[in-house]
Amino acid sequence: MHLGIIANPHKNGSAATVLSLIDTLEKKGISTSLEDDTAKLIDGATGIPAPELAQQCDVVAVLGGDGTMLDAAHRIGPTDTPVAGINIGNLGFLTSCTDDELDIFADALLDLSYKVVPRILLKTTITHQDGSIEEDFAVNEITLSRGQTGRLISIDAFIDGALLNHYHADGLIVATPTGSTAYSLAAGGPLISPIASAFVVTPICPHSLTNRSLVLDDSSVVELTTAEESECPALYSIDGREVRELPRTSRIKVEKAGHKLHLIRLRDRSYFATLRQKLRWG
Repeated sequence: MHLGIIANPHKNGSAATVLSLIDTLEKKGISTSLEDDTAKLIDGATGIPAPELAQQCDVVAVLGGDGTMLDAAHRIGPTDTPVAGINIGNLGFLTSCTDDELDIFADALLDLSYKVVPRILLKTTITHQDGSIEEDFAVNEITLSRGQTGRLISIDAFIDGALLNHYHADGLIVATPTGSTAYSLAAGGPLISPIASAFVVTPICPHSLTNRSLVLDDSSVVELTTAEESECPALYSIDGREVRELPRTSRIKVEKAGHKLHLIRLRDRSYFATLRQKLRWG
């Protein structure tokens, strides 16, 4: 087995965890390669770009937290290669284990005592007035928001071509089941099983208390535009990354992506156990 490693270079302990992981894997006969930025953490190491790393390896291990996992998914791009998150610190929603469990992780790879869980992604298509198109994908969500102004924005939302609502709110989130534990949850959205064939539209602080989250079948197509009466421009971001202004004449289409994120879950681990721990239930 050949394993690729991507680490968060800005997280304390990343270099030590990379070295410890390499040592643990090599003792068990598993070879490794490093991604470009990760290689800079290790003296004398060489690396390869993230997309090539995923193509050349059987599994990609991402060291950091859920934010590092989101960043790595975008840097790798579409791939069928399984991704395992190793959290430096506490266990996250997307990670497979912590940095104290490297031996357990290595043994799971050798014994094949893990499960690959595909997570649906969102494809986002932004069409501008001049006909130009921007495409991307979201692991967690795409968010329209009012930015730093104190005024509400007005958003027209359509489902499969039919008007859903004229929202007057601080913003609107379209989230995957994976993203239902992130910004959408903070905005009052529901928790959705990560393997559900659905996604959710959640308004952020809507002017009307009757505006609630709506769970949709993942075959649905959502279209969003800034309404003419909006008091200020809308800003949009995908997975909390770069924030950009959405021109009033532009339209965002959100639908299920053609590829999935394949996450590794150790067989003795449960998503619901992580949910209880992170949300402090019971």
